[in-house]
Amino acid sequence: MQKPVELIIFDWDGTLFDSVGQIVDSLLFAAQQFEQPLTPEAAKSIIGLGLPEVAQVLFPTVPELHTDLLKCYGDHYVAHSKDDAWFAGIAEMLYGLKNQGARLAVATGKSRRGLDRVLAQTNSHDLFEITRAASETKSKPDPLMLREILQFTGLRPEQAIMVGDTSYDLEMAQNIAMPRVGVAYGVHTKNILQQFNPLTIADDVASLDQFLNLQVNASDVA
Repeated sequence: MQKPVELIIFDWDGTLFDSVGQIVDSLLFAAQQFEQPLTPEAAKSIIGLGLPEVAQVLFPTVPELHTDLLKCYGDHYVAHSKDDAWFAGIAEMLYGLKNQGARLAVATGKSRRGLDRVLAQTNSHDLFEITRAASETKSKPDPLMLREILQFTGLRPEQAIMVGDTSYDLEMAQNIAMPRVGVAYGVHTKNILQQFNPLTIADDVASLDQFLNLQVNASDVA
């Protein structure tokens, strides 16, 4: 017997928003300005973490530069970001799930300021019942932001699904036994995501949409 999912929690960058390339470019720009070594692969690998954790991982030898590096990164990202960078089909998927009665939330490594800016850009504040940003809680893969979302919604982990493109997303959900879905069009590969026992790994938005619709409309009848 399968019960319908009541709450779907989405990561933002690389899952809903096609921003991975810009994040990498902005991190590389900041590193260059402060003469710090950084490869595109390393910059991409930390997407999903909170900004303080990003600085600690990428620039561990220069803690005195972290504040300036992150400001440089943020300024460059805002100056070069697109107004609307949903992956194709994401908006239709979200509105479709919402219209079917699914409750939607966001759990992201972005700062609250950054998340509010992109929510405004996409005019999507009203789509989500609650959003949590890493700057106001603990960074992934600590599950605190998921616990806070569950507390707000009054649901248990098994009544929700976490959807994300990184190991940080899926490990966070696994840490509280929340069902999870990986997407292979973002940051981490299928091989990495598979280590966290997701229900499925979607190759594209269309297959993600199809899978989530099945979960929302699952029958209570055996």
